[in-house]
Amino acid sequence: MIRGTVEGTGNTGRDVRPSGNASERDPWGKYAMTSASARKRPSCVDFADLFQHPVMDEGLPAGAGPDERRQAAMMVRKAQNLCESCPLLKSCLYDAVVKHDVSGYVAQTTQRQRAEIRRRLGVTVTPEDFDTLAGVTSPNRQVDHEEVLRLRRANPDESLETLAHRLGCSLSTVKRHLRRARTEASTPRPAPARRPSPEQVAAVAQDVVSGTGRRPRVAA
Repeated sequence: MIRGTVEGTGNTGRDVRPSGNASERDPWGKYAMTSASARKRPSCVDFADLFQHPVMDEGLPAGAGPDERRQAAMMVRKAQNLCESCPLLKSCLYDAVVKHDVSGYVAQTTQRQRAEIRRRLGVTVTPEDFDTLAGVTSPNRQVDHEEVLRLRRANPDESLETLAHRLGCSLSTVKRHLRRARTEASTPRPAPARRPSPEQVAAVAQDVVSGTGRRPRVAA
């Protein structure tokens, strides 16, 4: 069991005290007994309310009572069991560590544990800027360099004045970013950092998770 997801952290979490009847106390129990072959989708998709619950990643608030701790421990066990039987566990762990900075309980790891795995592996994951991808701008927002280049590539025939208007910035700002891009293009770049293998990620994940409890299963 991953104890770090149950013990209090001082953060404010949702009330996880059990309800009156057994089915409400164990809303995921029936699904946990379903075989992996009978599932059409990963369990974390069908049970996002469990995997994204604040208690799964932030822990319990300070002073949580015995009932809250029992309920949180039950939630962790259910999530572990669902991950354990998922055929995508190994690839899910790799993607969550190396490719995307996701929240919640993923591949038997918490967000904090995945951050520690990245630190040990020397992996850096840039948070995705969905506003930039959508071309959304807001007043007084600093213009992102990559955003300028992306819009320029998407609209090569558009005037710089129009581009500046779309970005909500001055013409001189657009020109400065384009000059910077030309300068960087003429400067040799260091070789990109080599990504760790799935086996390396799994091994470090075992070390990190085993420090607080059960190790994640690694598919052959």
